[in-house]
Amino acid sequence: MKKNIILSLLFVLLPVLQSLFGQNIHSDNRNGTFTNPVIPADFPDPDVIRAGDTYYMVTTTMFVFPGVTILKSQDLVNWEYCSNAVPRFDYGKCYNLDSCNRYGHGQWATSMKYHNGKFYLLFITLNEGGFMCTADKAEGPWKITHLPKGFYDPGLFFDDDGKIYVAQGYGKISITEVNQNLEPVSKDSLVFTGDIRGGLEGTHVYKINGYYYLYCTYGGVDGIQVALRSKNIYGPYEQKVVIRDTTPGVTYGIHQGALIHTQSGEWWTMLFVDSGPFGRFPSLQPVTWIDGWPMVGMDGKAVITYKKPNVTYPNNPSGQDKKYPVLVFPASDEFNSGKLGMQWGWNHNPDSANWSFIQKKGVLRLTTGRVVSNLTQAPNTLTQRPFAHYDQSVPTSAVTKLNVSGMKDGDIAGLAVFQDPYAFIAVKQTNGKKQIIMVNNGETVDSVSIKSSTVFLCTTASNKTKKAGFEYSFDNKTFQPLGNELLIRFSLKIFTGNKFCLFNYATEKTGGHVDFDWFRVK
Repeated sequence: MKKNIILSLLFVLLPVLQSLFGQNIHSDNRNGTFTNPVIPADFPDPDVIRAGDTYYMVTTTMFVFPGVTILKSQDLVNWEYCSNAVPRFDYGKCYNLDSCNRYGHGQWATSMKYHNGKFYLLFITLNEGGFMCTADKAEGPWKITHLPKGFYDPGLFFDDDGKIYVAQGYGKISITEVNQNLEPVSKDSLVFTGDIRGGLEGTHVYKINGYYYLYCTYGGVDGIQVALRSKNIYGPYEQKVVIRDTTPGVTYGIHQGALIHTQSGEWWTMLFVDSGPFGRFPSLQPVTWIDGWPMVGMDGKAVITYKKPNVTYPNNPSGQDKKYPVLVFPASDEFNSGKLGMQWGWNHNPDSANWSFIQKKGVLRLTTGRVVSNLTQAPNTLTQRPFAHYDQSVPTSAVTKLNVSGMKDGDIAGLAVFQDPYAFIAVKQTNGKKQIIMVNNGETVDSVSIKSSTVFLCTTASNKTKKAGFEYSFDNKTFQPLGNELLIRFSLKIFTGNKFCLFNYATEKTGGHVDFDWFRVK
């Protein structure tokens, strides 16, 4: 009984304790305001919709599965995981890392709609074409359908006359009418050619006060968000820059996302900012309608700290003071639940025969199933996105406890920071003997021999300094640095933010295994 009371108190106090000790990662200031980025982690290309009282956001996950991650929120500030619409992607051997890969490819910017009681997702992969996912509830299960035509950066739109359209394109934006299965019933009709600079993309479609709006971006680190409007879906369209913010800092180049209409009648937009090696962070901005245009931010600049959205219905003044709980995304995992937390995703499709919670309860066991030459080719590399701290001088650290008694010669298992370049600290077995190695971008920098079968591996990464370091311990108290620092960056070759990774791969023969007891983020 006493133990249960203590656990309950810890659960209630956890957000407060995390905030006091610099571990809390959320934008809610608990005083009616929030601070951007609304999520300080890699959730790019957001589309946000409201269904009833709940807001849903879909983002890009590319080659990570389970993927096509959906988040949900009651107030647009505090978000939590809802579902991963695509558990795995069985549309080509490259998603299995079978002699090829899909780094920098896979699922791209997704359009999300809720229509007649059903959720729709529409996305493209550059290699495999167009895909639709449908579900009766956002939590799933989701059904995926391979479409006969792919639409680049699609914007799905259900018109009030029953017709369905998709806006699409890069540089040149077209409109295509489709049927209920999202199959084309018309040719692509060019409606606008970007004229500010190249790369007009990321289109979402809305019909507001008799106008069709195409909400688009001229992408890039210094992105430009624009709105196009017309009384006819096929144009002609006029264009307006709704925000072009090049103020150095957390709003620089804010662009690409969705318009949002709250229950109270307020308008907001969720865009993103290229935020360094940790990736592209969502940013919530107020929208003011001026002469029929959705102008973003305040006085032409994006806001950083601002009043939270009013998400109550009109004529309900008592509801305006309703406070929703401050939510913190999970990161640490004790591996005791028998299933992976929703923060995890595999680098490409997982091989279900070679990972398990069943073979040893309370640990994640990774078994080698294929001989490869390096980490980029390794199946069953388990990843999660790091979160930046609002005090950017505070780095993010991850520690894992690893038992390596089941390794075979040539096996390499450990903890990585992965992008291009990547680095890791790991245990390697050679001729029956084990050593801890630090590898930086494929080159072994340092090593130390060990006799213990249990080791603790740590990495500390900073989105501000763009550096990651690596350490090891045998008691989880005293850690020793190993090797040099990795200079982390955001490379378009990978196109996702740097990830923490747990891995075990074979370079000589298969069948060796390691057990990860836990993974803890500080």
